[in-house]
Amino acid sequence: MSKCAFLGLGVMGFPMAGHLSRSGHDVSVWNRTARKGADWSSKFKGSVAKDAASAVFGKEFVLLCLGDDPDVEAVFDEIEPNLAAGMIVVDHTTASAGLARRLNERCQQRGASFIDAPISGGQAGAENGKLTIMCGGKDAAMAKAEPVMKAYGHRITHIGGSGAGQLAKSVNQICIAGIVQGLSEGLHFAEANGLDVAKVIEAISGGAAQSWQMENRWKTMSEREFEHGFAVDWMRKDLRIALAAGNAAGASLPLTALVDQFYADVQAAGGRRWDTSSLISRLKTIEN
Repeated sequence: MSKCAFLGLGVMGFPMAGHLSRSGHDVSVWNRTARKGADWSSKFKGSVAKDAASAVFGKEFVLLCLGDDPDVEAVFDEIEPNLAAGMIVVDHTTASAGLARRLNERCQQRGASFIDAPISGGQAGAENGKLTIMCGGKDAAMAKAEPVMKAYGHRITHIGGSGAGQLAKSVNQICIAGIVQGLSEGLHFAEANGLDVAKVIEAISGGAAQSWQMENRWKTMSEREFEHGFAVDWMRKDLRIALAAGNAAGASLPLTALVDQFYADVQAAGGRRWDTSSLISRLKTIEN
């Protein structure tokens, strides 16, 4: 088993670090708020570090699951002096490909390796150890890191070189945004026409309209329940990253830009912590 440091014990990182511990790895955790570390250590076997730098000292793998580019860069600045030759840094944060490439270069200068490995699957996927992981980095580092990530990853795909994992995550979020908007409009249309929504879903969910969002969210969307995971604030952060990367590559993303603004409407209506299916909340029936 491996010596691992896990930095960031949010709704995703907390159970991911737990799976590492249950798999027999030697785990040291760190979180900005000490309470999270204490809570984690009461449930799992492992040590709680006083700071990020001490957490990574002497470890084989350093795994991060943070919020955004500035968070990752700030923590990396703290741990960089303790990175040593042969260490592998795996960043599970959804961040920019540009940041991944910069941190990869900084790791190489110390003889370490860097893998950008954003995750998909939500809180339930993290808790059940069934995450999808999209990875960018060198083959040799991936070969060593994949057995560790299998503690919480169900599907682990090496997309390409540094930054490729983050770009793949942007593809994931672009697709989700379009699907959720389409499902929102479909459900809204059914409701406005007085249809039995459950029967409509029964009729169409076995065909080309089927999606994970339809299977798992149609009912809660119809009931206007939006407490089921990935928050609108985080989705807007991810879409900002995707739109910036698209602009840099010359890719046209008109639907993504539109849905991003629809999510801005949800935020303005007080839905910043609602889950992404809350797009339906901004659709109102027009009185004739």
